[in-house]
Amino acid sequence: MDNRNADFSLCSEIRRNLENCILGKKIEIERLLIALLAGGHILLEDVPGTGKTQLVKALARTIGGHFRRIQCNPDLLPTDITGVAIYHPRDEAFIFRPGPVMANLLLVDEINRATTKTQSALLEAMEERHVTVDGESYALPVPFVLIATQNPIEFEGTYTLPEAQLDRFMMKITLGYPDEETERRMVLSPNSSAPADSLLPIADIERIALMMGSVKRVHVDEAVADYLVRIVRATREHRGVQLGASPRAAISLIAAAKASAFLQERDYIIPDDIKHLASPVLAHRMMLHTESRVNGLTAEEVIETVVRETNVPVRMER
Repeated sequence: MDNRNADFSLCSEIRRNLENCILGKKIEIERLLIALLAGGHILLEDVPGTGKTQLVKALARTIGGHFRRIQCNPDLLPTDITGVAIYHPRDEAFIFRPGPVMANLLLVDEINRATTKTQSALLEAMEERHVTVDGESYALPVPFVLIATQNPIEFEGTYTLPEAQLDRFMMKITLGYPDEETERRMVLSPNSSAPADSLLPIADIERIALMMGSVKRVHVDEAVADYLVRIVRATREHRGVQLGASPRAAISLIAAAKASAFLQERDYIIPDDIKHLASPVLAHRMMLHTESRVNGLTAEEVIETVVRETNVPVRMER
């Protein structure tokens, strides 16, 4: 079995492992793996008890990466995340003691409960892939993926995530409630309270890093790239939109589409990769006019309209 086939086989094993742990969430798990392989950060937004934390723990156990968790609250300081330099009298020097951000997978629970100052520290880690403590920069592990959760219906004691930070998340994923049959299976499962605790690693983080390199080499035809750009630009021109998708959003969408193609065992992107990922990659970055929101228009509906009205390339040359 060559390296590519081995990678495809491993991806399938990882997906099955997660689907056996978090029942009934095939699409959400696929999007999580897409963001991981594309090296993008993820915003998990849903009400409590839908399995957000268990999903991230299951992913960390499955890929054998260094996993850390931060529970956000208004008392959390930036140094609680980045680490701190401590003076050692015997050595007469400051020694850096790294914080939980030094991980491959960092789960930031209830990110909207952190103060704006603390969120700024997270913003640097997400964008620059390093943290700065006392004027010194410290590189984060490779790969580094931040997965943040937030409750969309609780507002007391929370801080709104700024647009600049939302733009750093490659994708927003919503789990939602399971269907009746899936919920019945969950109730009857012997590991229903903590399903991720029973998982064993089936990969290692070095192998994941190599696959991320393979994803970057997936071919992008110029016609498909033009199709993506037209979709992104159309979000800025829609009459109901105040702030459309940014150029960073276009870069995120092409990276996610590459990872999607890789998971489907292709070394090239097709328009369907972009269609299926346009909403989870673009919607959370957009801001609608107040009148549009009052009238019930959503960013997802705008993207659905834009995708439907954008002509698909009919022939691609490789």
